[in-house]
Amino acid sequence: MALAALVTWLVTASAGLYLLAIWLIEYDREFQSAAATRLPVPVISAHVLLAVGGLGLWAVYLITDALRLAWVAVVVLVVVALLGLTMAVRWVGVYRTHNIPSAVAVPVGARGGSGNGNGNGRSPVPVPPERHFPLPVVIGHGIFAVVTILLVLLSALRVVGGS
Repeated sequence: MALAALVTWLVTASAGLYLLAIWLIEYDREFQSAAATRLPVPVISAHVLLAVGGLGLWAVYLITDALRLAWVAVVVLVVVALLGLTMAVRWVGVYRTHNIPSAVAVPVGARGGSGNGNGNGRSPVPVPPERHFPLPVVIGHGIFAVVTILLVLLSALRVVGGS
């Protein structure tokens, strides 16, 4: 079970790093537009750093089988989850408010591609960087996070297949 927790944690971290990359790219573009992020930088930073640090801690636990490390990982995951829930609630508001159309009708004879006529290829209405997160990735990240927390907790309790 502890190895399964490691695998789900790696999948969760991979999806999270993908979302972080999108956010960083769009956040850089934000300085050229008027839309501000709704996700506080300290919350994102703490979420990522604690999640990656906890993953390292879990790997050390798997090597040493020191039960205290497992419980520290559980506590770290609880903090990471609370930060993640904070961001998820704020993201849902952005996702619902800033609805980006998937297709844009272009009148006959007009030039398509930019959407706003300024040639930069961006939407005429600036949106927060987190609006560009793909919905399936966000949902998958959340589902794998919940599974990871459950597996880590069950491993720390040594319920099934204790290491």
